[in-house]
Amino acid sequence: MDDAPAAIVKAKGGRGAFLAHFFIVLPVVTLCVVVYAPRYFSGPPPYYGGGANDVGGISAPRPSSMTRTSSSSSAHLGGLGYVAGRRDADEDDQQLGVGDGGALPQQVVLDNQVGSPCSSLPNHTICCDRSDYHSDVCFMAGDVRTDAASLALLLFPPRAASSAPEPPAAEERIRPYTRKWDAYITKTIHEVTLRVARPEEAAAAAHRCDVRHDAPVLVVTAGGYSHNMFHVFNDGFLPLWLTAQHLRRRAVLAVLSYSPRWAGTYGEILAGLSRYHAIDLLRDKRTHCFPGAVVGTRYHDYLAVNSTRLRDNKTIADFHDFLAGVYSDDDVRNDKAAGGSSSSRRPEMAWYERRRPRLGIVSRKGRRVVENQAAVAQLAASVGFDVDIMETANGAPLSAVYASVSSYDALVGVHGADLTTFLFLRPGRAALAQIAPLGITMLSRNLFGVPAARMGLHYVQYDVSARESSLSRRYPLDHVVVADPARARREQGKQEWELVEHVYLRGQNVSLDLGRFRETLARIHSRLKEQQQGHASRSSPDASPQI
Repeated sequence: MDDAPAAIVKAKGGRGAFLAHFFIVLPVVTLCVVVYAPRYFSGPPPYYGGGANDVGGISAPRPSSMTRTSSSSSAHLGGLGYVAGRRDADEDDQQLGVGDGGALPQQVVLDNQVGSPCSSLPNHTICCDRSDYHSDVCFMAGDVRTDAASLALLLFPPRAASSAPEPPAAEERIRPYTRKWDAYITKTIHEVTLRVARPEEAAAAAHRCDVRHDAPVLVVTAGGYSHNMFHVFNDGFLPLWLTAQHLRRRAVLAVLSYSPRWAGTYGEILAGLSRYHAIDLLRDKRTHCFPGAVVGTRYHDYLAVNSTRLRDNKTIADFHDFLAGVYSDDDVRNDKAAGGSSSSRRPEMAWYERRRPRLGIVSRKGRRVVENQAAVAQLAASVGFDVDIMETANGAPLSAVYASVSSYDALVGVHGADLTTFLFLRPGRAALAQIAPLGITMLSRNLFGVPAARMGLHYVQYDVSARESSLSRRYPLDHVVVADPARARREQGKQEWELVEHVYLRGQNVSLDLGRFRETLARIHSRLKEQQQGHASRSSPDASPQI
């Protein structure tokens, strides 16, 4: 029997026998292709939108691996399932988008917050976490589509459930900004509606997918106080990073109040957060389809990352590393990819081999100006610093600002939005010296001092005296505004902030006491030199043990 096939081939008329054998095998091969090929070659089901992502005519790469997804899993796009909270798979695998290659689907958790009420959200459901004082965040897991006419995101039930009883109506409204307590600015933020699609909408051709995406949408705003650098990072990009970093750039940004100028100014950061082109949510009238949605961003505190509130325990130093990654040159990126730190090896060598530490002085214009800035720069040079005057509001791209500030060993400046660039300094090595004008000592410490210390910077605060403030030329020295700012603020009651804003923030400059300020600079310089010498001695191959 084992020789039968050979006998058939050798026999006269073997060609006809071969064809008969071929047509017996062909159905078996065809059946195998039908059964097994889709899991390797097919795109996602058309209902969920599949294939390569198409944003603005640019095709994004598909995931490198695909696994089977059960019918009860979340929307299957590119082999990844997006769920709002924890599911049955291992939590670490969910966050990284990796499965076990077999029984469980690949799942990516949309909500990275520990203890979130949305952590156990079922698929095809909307959940909003409104428990935070600063921000609301909503999640949608399933087939999500934009409705430009009503500025809404619609959640469509799976086709398999089309004959099932109609799900309960669900609708949420949210203004995606991290200052919901600030009614003045919040009312300027566009409101987005999230709801389950009605049966007639699910059947309507008008809601077909014009653009299909293989990643969830993250709805944010470029509005609010976006003209101010502190708010750009505190209200915008840091919360955005908190909310999306665990998705590893697999999120499509849909932006309210989008402007080309905003996108150009912060293009590197946007590219670091998402591998896709951003969507102008107010002007783009096409129907975009996603496997999930996040609307709004998390907020922890002023320029803060609370690692205990994140499943992956990230810190503010990780945000610094993120910024270093998007603004550093190719050598730095390659070093990071090889497992190096966020600071490239070349700046590292320059840091401890340099004889004179570098000091950047923030040069403000208009208000809270250092009136004797030239003398302060000369003073710093005499102490032993290489001094760089950091001009503000000069139109320099943020990449150039990063390049300058990241090279400083210390940054000095009067309290103001430009000190937000302390995020570019090197954690564990650099110093921040904040000059706190009269009347805003605690405000200065809370907004920049505490975050800088959390990032591992050496923080020093120089509190301006009454005689160093220009307010002493507007008011008598015994006036409560000058002599006792704390009492002046208490006496204002509900109008306290008006006093702070118009008098202490907008109404004063400073002229530093050079003798007193020298002591501050000398302490910073001494500490930096000790660091340099210690690092150099540890790094030198000829270093001998000290006895």
